[in-house]
Amino acid sequence: MTKSDVDIAGPIIQAAAQVAESVSARILFAYAGAVNDLAALKDAVHPPTKLVLVCRDTQEQQRAKDQSIDTMIVPAFNLTRMGQIKMATMLAFSKQKLSAGDVFVFLSGLSGQAVDTIVTMRIGDEYELFQSVGQPELTEHIRPAVFERVLTIALELAYEGREGKPVGAVFVLGDYRDVQKYCQEGRINPFKGYTEKQRNIVDDSMRDTVKEIAKLDGAFIIKGTGVIVSGCTTLRPAIAGEPMTQELGSRHAAAAAITASTKCLAITLSESTGTVRVWRRGALITEIEKSAPRVLGGGQPPATS
Repeated sequence: MTKSDVDIAGPIIQAAAQVAESVSARILFAYAGAVNDLAALKDAVHPPTKLVLVCRDTQEQQRAKDQSIDTMIVPAFNLTRMGQIKMATMLAFSKQKLSAGDVFVFLSGLSGQAVDTIVTMRIGDEYELFQSVGQPELTEHIRPAVFERVLTIALELAYEGREGKPVGAVFVLGDYRDVQKYCQEGRINPFKGYTEKQRNIVDDSMRDTVKEIAKLDGAFIIKGTGVIVSGCTTLRPAIAGEPMTQELGSRHAAAAAITASTKCLAITLSESTGTVRVWRRGALITEIEKSAPRVLGGGQPPATS
């Protein structure tokens, strides 16, 4: 970090700690890689607020452990500031680290740079992030590890595509027996004939297989335990979800409708924009956008939030 980074980060950390105290925040989250002085951050945060460092790798996690600070691992993606916050908050919510009504403070910044952003939120009050809070928990019938793996694969596809080409995808999680009532399997189910252990999406060996099949049309139907029931599946839900904005197409409409028809959760990847969206009870819970690509020649694009 440069001297100017430290000069900015110090007052922001102090301000975030003061905000957390004044609003009685349950947790203050901070991206570990954006905080140079973890000891100063730890000293600034006082009970009842809990400090949790969001770590992208084991090296960041070890830095936090050296300071006896609680951690949460998230996938390492170059997201916008709000994208970082949305991803980490969704994972914290799915793991029940956050509950409806909780107040939290989040420290974030552009990838690889010092913290420069403070977000304060009460779960349930933020329309964009948690439209469906107050309904059954997101983890109903869905293991947190399964949600995290599917979200990670969707984000990886958003950045990498497949063989250099953008990919669109739909993943339907949980309540698979009811979901199957509204599905039409393709002529070929790529997962048919394999044992449940062999087709569990949490298994690392399935990652590339899922990405390869994502190039084909149709949705993945996945049990809450992670077992993939089918791929290349056509969704034919009976109930429409929330009205789609003009730029959202049939993939998102199907995801909204299947979550309105059943107690499942859906994750979609837009082929055109690379935006990952999470759907629940016919409504958009959150969307995670990629940050702008770096400018060739070493420059940086304008900062996005």
